[in-house]
Amino acid sequence: MNGRKGEPRQRLRKQPRMRRVYSASAVPAPELSMPKTARKRKRRNSQQMIRRPISGARTLLLNSRWVSLAIAAACAYALFFIGGDDRFYLNYIPVEGVTSIRIDDIVAESGLAGHHIFAADPQAAAENISTMGGVVTATVTLHWPNEVMIRVREKPPVATWQEGDKTFWIDEDGQLSPARADTIGLMTIISEVPASTELALATATEDAQVQQSQDEDDESVANEAAGEGVATRDDEEGSPLSLAAFVPKDVLEGALQLRELRPNIDRLFYQPSSGLGYQDGRGWRAYFGTGLDMHQKLVVYETIVVDLLERGIQPEYISVANQHKPYYRQVP
Repeated sequence: MNGRKGEPRQRLRKQPRMRRVYSASAVPAPELSMPKTARKRKRRNSQQMIRRPISGARTLLLNSRWVSLAIAAACAYALFFIGGDDRFYLNYIPVEGVTSIRIDDIVAESGLAGHHIFAADPQAAAENISTMGGVVTATVTLHWPNEVMIRVREKPPVATWQEGDKTFWIDEDGQLSPARADTIGLMTIISEVPASTELALATATEDAQVQQSQDEDDESVANEAAGEGVATRDDEEGSPLSLAAFVPKDVLEGALQLRELRPNIDRLFYQPSSGLGYQDGRGWRAYFGTGLDMHQKLVVYETIVVDLLERGIQPEYISVANQHKPYYRQVP
């Protein structure tokens, strides 16, 4: 610092005094031309005041949250509309393939009447229908919006089996199922078998029943393989509420043959010891046993009747269960 102070100070050059000039000369301006894009820029700039609010509103409305909310609201409205409209309820249910079972019983067993199309379960409905006696298979199909079709394959009854005040249907295989309607024109077989005898008969025919059950299972597998996506189920009904497991084949065949040879017979009686019998209008009971030889037994029976009437004998009953050894009992 001391050394710097000892140096001589540099003298500054004095600036000349500035003078104000009051004279000016005009300079011609160059000729200006309007750019070709000026109008476009002007129009674009004037539209920015409108575009900016619209762009902001568009950004707000097209936000993903608002879009999701709109979709959710539309789905809720659609569900409300579908749930409250009668056109989506199963109010008319046609049934095909039934001859002896009442259609109302099948519809009631399906549980579909009055249900919404979304709440209907065709598989469960088919299973419920298949539990009905006489039904082999049941198929339930649904179509939008409220169309449903029930197709049933049944075994129509060929006769009825009566035990006291209970009546059962007999199908062509001898299986029993509770009668659900009055069937006109079918022959009735009245069981006169004690309970102990019926249970013994059921035990003796258990092997045949097991074999028949296996055949039904094989048929069930075949039907399921041919179902092709529709709800189908075979019959899995258990033993009916009858003392007999089923009607033996020879009993059913003999009864049907008797009805064919004597169409006026509409009621038969069954006892294990005497077989099938009916009440003759002339005042006695006639027993014919079982099997497919009823035409021969009828010839023997009529021969015995003619002989007894010629001799003036009034029988209490006549038995031709064994046509080679017929017998009768006279009224005491």
